Amino acid sequence: MIELENPPGETAKISLDQIFALLQEQEYEQLRTLLEVIHPGQLADILEAMPPKKRVQLWMLVPESQEAETLSFLHDEVRNSLIITMKPDELVAAVEQMDANDLAYIFEEFPEHVRQSIEEKLPDEILERLETNLSFEEGTAGRLMSQDVITVRNDVTLEVVLRYLQLHEELPDYTDGLMVIDRSGFYQGKLLLNKVLTHNREILVKDVMEKQQAILATDDEHAVTLFFEQFHLVSAAVVDQNNRLIGRITMDDAMEILRAETDRALLGRDGLDEEEDLFAPVISSTKRRTVWLGINLITAFLAAWVIGIYTDTLDKIVALAVLMPVVASMGGIAGSQTLTLTIRGLALDQITSGNRFWLARKEILIGILNGLLWAVVIAVMAWLWFQNIGISMVIAAAIIINLVAAAASGIAIPLILQRMHIDPALSGAVILTTVTDVVGFMSFLGLATYYLL
Repeated sequence: MIELENPPGETAKISLDQIFALLQEQEYEQLRTLLEVIHPGQLADILEAMPPKKRVQLWMLVPESQEAETLSFLHDEVRNSLIITMKPDELVAAVEQMDANDLAYIFEEFPEHVRQSIEEKLPDEILERLETNLSFEEGTAGRLMSQDVITVRNDVTLEVVLRYLQLHEELPDYTDGLMVIDRSGFYQGKLLLNKVLTHNREILVKDVMEKQQAILATDDEHAVTLFFEQFHLVSAAVVDQNNRLIGRITMDDAMEILRAETDRALLGRDGLDEEEDLFAPVISSTKRRTVWLGINLITAFLAAWVIGIYTDTLDKIVALAVLMPVVASMGGIAGSQTLTLTIRGLALDQITSGNRFWLARKEILIGILNGLLWAVVIAVMAWLWFQNIGISMVIAAAIIINLVAAAASGIAIPLILQRMHIDPALSGAVILTTVTDVVGFMSFLGLATYYLL
């Protein structure tokens, strides 16, 4: 029996090892009790960290009251693996407890017959909200927004606002202010709660409200995260094209998008899907990864083909084979530095047509200066090693050429991929590596062939 030191009413704190131990000891009653007080976000993390059979085993113990919110926290693939284990009635009961925006996020992943059952059993108000969210494209603010918003008119006093608030048993989560509209429902700004409490109650709302900008329902999720980052918000209004208030987005939603973007950028560099289940079946994981291994093989053969052109040179000057990786490696590192900064700049909308040429010039100058510096260092090391001034001069020139090419590629590749509507984080590194390898080998071996033979 595992004892948990948690005061009554507090969220349980438990490690994954403890969960495994309870499952191993078949302490199912203790697990059920524990799962009732685990936060759904923590429970989702635990489920994602379990092999498939144990994951399903644990999911069968999750109380119905926890299922809905836990499903909303799970990554797509893990959530789908659990949904297929649930009976239609059980799934309908779970999603009936969800907010419309959370349900909209996963609704289209359900089988058709389950979607029909959900639509038949949902209350009309919730169904109307769901249809509103689903009317917007996936990945937009309209799909993400919550319609649980408290609004006040701009022509009433703070006294009226206070009486109105007292009619509510509780406020929606992350309510730091009330959305202000006019008599026609058009968004005017935001009335912060601290102003309601601290200002004279006879003051009109329009005299103390914040002229806070709103998010367009058609804006993509990335624009939403930038909006929250720039203005340091807890919640933000969502409006339609006519500036009519239709919902709000809260800080937790923005953080979830940011987390997904971070995962995508991190995993995308190695050709992995941010939704891939760590404990997915071997065959499905193999299929995903083999695509990028195949692409990498093509690029590797391209570099090998360049080396093959100069086999006669390598046969005559064996030292070149020893030094080749130095040229390619230096170019790869320099290029990845520029590539990372450029991708980050694009993600933050810091790179535009007005500054991209200035940035390119800066990165190329950095490549030239670093090339000159390290060309001297590497040339001296090559001379000390092989006592051949010709090899030293050739590798110095190749280093300069490759670092300049790496800098230019590091900024050009993401810009080109973005224009082609391809995620630079997913394929930029593969292309960059190919460029630095090919340019490095060709410049080094080409110069050696021309000047040393």
